[in-house]
Amino acid sequence: MRLTALTSTTSAAARHLARAKAPTVAAAATPSLARQISSQPKTASSLALRSPSQSASTHASFSSHPAQGTPSARSNSSISTSTSTSSVGTSRPSHTSSLLSQLQSRGLSTLGSQSAGFNQSSVIPTSALIDVTTLPNKVRVATEATPGHFSAVGVYVDTGSRLERAWVPGESGVSHLLDRMAFKSTTNRTSDQMTSEIEALGGNVMCSSSRETIMYQSSVFNKDVPAVLSILADTILNPLLSPQELDVQREAAAYEISEIWNKPEMILPELLHTVAYSGNTLGNPLLCPIESLEAMTADNLRNFMKTWYTPDRIVVAGAGMPHEQLVELSEKLFGHIQPSASSSSSSTNPRSSVTRSNSTSSASSSGSSSQSSLFSSPSSSSSSSSSASSSSGSADFSTAASRKAQQVSSLSASASSELAGAKAQYTGGELYLPRDDLEFTHVYVAFEGLSIHDDDIYALATLQILLGGGGSFSAGGPGKGMYSRLYTNVLNQHHAVDYCAAFHHCYADSGLFGIAASVHPSFNGSIVHVIARELELCTSGLYQGSVTAAELARAKNQLKSSLVMALESRLVEVEDLGRQIQAHGKKVSVEEMCERIDRVDLEVLHRVATRVLRPQKANVVLNHGLGSGQATVVAQGQLDGLGDVRDLLARRGLGVPASSSAGLSA
Repeated sequence: MRLTALTSTTSAAARHLARAKAPTVAAAATPSLARQISSQPKTASSLALRSPSQSASTHASFSSHPAQGTPSARSNSSISTSTSTSSVGTSRPSHTSSLLSQLQSRGLSTLGSQSAGFNQSSVIPTSALIDVTTLPNKVRVATEATPGHFSAVGVYVDTGSRLERAWVPGESGVSHLLDRMAFKSTTNRTSDQMTSEIEALGGNVMCSSSRETIMYQSSVFNKDVPAVLSILADTILNPLLSPQELDVQREAAAYEISEIWNKPEMILPELLHTVAYSGNTLGNPLLCPIESLEAMTADNLRNFMKTWYTPDRIVVAGAGMPHEQLVELSEKLFGHIQPSASSSSSSTNPRSSVTRSNSTSSASSSGSSSQSSLFSSPSSSSSSSSSASSSSGSADFSTAASRKAQQVSSLSASASSELAGAKAQYTGGELYLPRDDLEFTHVYVAFEGLSIHDDDIYALATLQILLGGGGSFSAGGPGKGMYSRLYTNVLNQHHAVDYCAAFHHCYADSGLFGIAASVHPSFNGSIVHVIARELELCTSGLYQGSVTAAELARAKNQLKSSLVMALESRLVEVEDLGRQIQAHGKKVSVEEMCERIDRVDLEVLHRVATRVLRPQKANVVLNHGLGSGQATVVAQGQLDGLGDVRDLLARRGLGVPASSSAGLSA
């Protein structure tokens, strides 16, 4: 087609892991998807899934004070555990002493120091801090034993926009509205009661949705963990979803959507996914389409929750409390949920039951669905696209026309299993949106990246850090990406370039990798050549100006430090834990991640860059070989002089030519 969730800049360790800070609340929790889409992801979180987020996400939150550990910025994925644990003394709260007892019972000691400096032998392996229990109904409970004055707890549901069915009226965008309807009236609490109870806790409570996960999480004082988990369970299991509250949120969402459509840096990353996965799974809009918003009813929300909010798709994660406490609370609040007829078959991979274990078997996030029209913007002038053409086949659930007769609101067990197991199909494509009123021309160039389960994901994350980039007016400096290649080779050399940065989104079965740029229209004829040149230099050491060993070492150190520092946040820590259990069925330790990053050398970097950017030359196919191998291009602004971007890229060996409609079959 001639047609990103989020663009990553220089240090994606805060990506799906890190969330935009929750606003101070005095009334309802109806916060901004705009803030989430506009947050520029940084990259280490691309390693364990987020998405994150992962990718753009919607976001609803309460914050009655600036609590410690509030994440900032959105990710398409999570990372790993922190390497630091506070030493424990007798003055710690009783629950902290309980955590220390757990550590001591395993023959472990907390971090310490010697007069000569840090005592490396006293470091606790982060894998030893993790406990996972699977309840009889398959709800998984995971904790990380890191003592402190604050605890974080979250409930992670293995569903999102990729599981929405575009052919069912009012279902496209339901994840967006479920996010906005969080912490409203339930069968046990009125909306006012919910707000007052949350404010009384003095912490952060938030809901956030993405393409593969809907998460409810909080950071509170240790003593308030039972109270806040009760609130999370109530809004998840007993939402009232009244027509009156839905009308209010529908109106607020419509305003939010119109604002996002008027900001290229917010809407273009979203459109990039729609074009890259045309008609299927990850191409489903995260931002609720206006036509679906008008048709949506409370029944759409209830049916979606009934289908996908099943115990085998729920992970309860906590950091800072004893494992036994969270297991007991989870049994009380979630243990009564009965698996639906389709729950055992709706997950992509079965999860193994583990009790009091430090490891679980692998699991992958599920999901797939069809695309809803995201090109009908709130105003007719916002979606004036030029020609559209697409190649490659579409997934089983991508053709709405073949399912016109299936205008049903609920799924059978077999249908939900098929929908959950459908794999993402990268189609590639292009979309050009003329806007003469914009100061800059905005161009996004993407290629199919790697899934979160691919061993090369660490090399690709390193490549994104190495390219880095950002805006022309940056408060950067040493350690802030100012020496990344897109800064030194593009922003510092071409003054017509206002913004240029690499982005990286990874999901359960595919991903997107590329470069976004905003330039003065006078530079339209050159920007694609500049982008192509920077990508080419990553694929081989034979080019003049290719990546040096010193640049690679700096990028690896920056990625590792971003990863570790992001985990100092309680909310990042718990989200990382919950989403890793959801994605992998286990927690990949920060030590293992750093070790895998250290293994990346120039040969590996060139091989992985070639695999993604020049798939026709790679020996290993991407993501089951379902993708077309073509580039994806989205551009908006004054487009004169831009030319045929995909053709130019293909002539330089970047991506498969659009005429090769057969794609890259395995």
